[in-house]
Amino acid sequence: MVEYLIIILANLLVGGMIGLTGIAGFLLPMLYSGFMGMPAAQGMALSFFAFLISGVLGAWNYHRAKNLDMRLGVLISAGSLIGASLGVCLNLLMDESVVKKILYLVVLASGISILLRKDRERSREGGGRLPVWALLAFGLVTGALCALSGAGGPILVMPLLVVLGVPVKTAVGVALFNSIFIAIPSCIGYSLQCEPGTFLALLAVSMASHGAGVWAGSKNAGVLRPEPLKKGVAVFSVCIAVFKLFVG
Repeated sequence: MVEYLIIILANLLVGGMIGLTGIAGFLLPMLYSGFMGMPAAQGMALSFFAFLISGVLGAWNYHRAKNLDMRLGVLISAGSLIGASLGVCLNLLMDESVVKKILYLVVLASGISILLRKDRERSREGGGRLPVWALLAFGLVTGALCALSGAGGPILVMPLLVVLGVPVKTAVGVALFNSIFIAIPSCIGYSLQCEPGTFLALLAVSMASHGAGVWAGSKNAGVLRPEPLKKGVAVFSVCIAVFKLFVG
């Protein structure tokens, strides 16, 4: 019962932060595998099903607000679909301790990037000026890394798109859309490694509470200032990652 309560509260909180800021999903696999002691595959499966929900809901909201560049999103996502499949295969071939170290390193780098990033508006063309092969390669590499580590997608893809010149809001929309195509092969690959009985019950609770969190967060995105929340998530992530890498 305690396990279910932790999962419900964590998904409500993380889902709410994703709805408000577009980030924080990477905290879920860290919670499941690092603190609840779940097998890596089960923690990844639960996390990526949650990322699938937040990706669909978030991308739809950004599309309605005309902040989703479909050409950019489709090309990157085509590469990510292949990359995520490769990332899942690599994850299942590696020792769990190595996978956890990779996750903590990605979380550490992500937290630092949030603290250092300046959300300035960029050129309207931005990453759309890159050739097709470069966008496909970008999606393949980021998709593989996200699926391998459990980082989700937006936490890595969004700041990289901003660096490439994509406007911030468009970068968030594309990253959320892209996370759907990272999540699909990840959900399939990791869930096949889980015992169906307990996993399905945990999955139902996780998806329902995560969806509720994302919906509530997105509804209140205009009420709260997202920047302090982003910085708080970043500081928390850096501290936890450092602790798990060097102490725990």
